[in-house]
Amino acid sequence: MTETFSRYDTSDYLKTDEDMALYFDACIEDDPGDGSLIRAALRDIARARGMSQLAKDTGISREGLYRALSADGNPEFTTILKVTRALGIKLHAGIA
Repeated sequence: MTETFSRYDTSDYLKTDEDMALYFDACIEDDPGDGSLIRAALRDIARARGMSQLAKDTGISREGLYRALSADGNPEFTTILKVTRALGIKLHAGIA
C-alpha cells in the first residue's frame, strides 16, 4: 500500500479575521529578525483572502506582491504598510 501525502498550506486554515490576526502576531513574535516570518505570514494571509483582491486594494500587481512576499523578497516598508492596511491588519508596538 502506497502512502500519499497532500501539501500543507497554512492559508487553508486561516478562515477568520481572528485566525489571521493571531497568526500574524505569532509570526511577528517569532520572527528571527530578518522579516522572513512576517513576509510568510503576510503571503499566507493574502492567499487566504485572495491575492487578486489584495492587488486591487494596494495598487500593486499580483506578480509584484508574490515577488515582494516571497522567501527571497525584500519589500520596502511602504509595501508592508500597504499590504497590512489592505488586509485590515494592525502592527502593534510593545515593550519586550
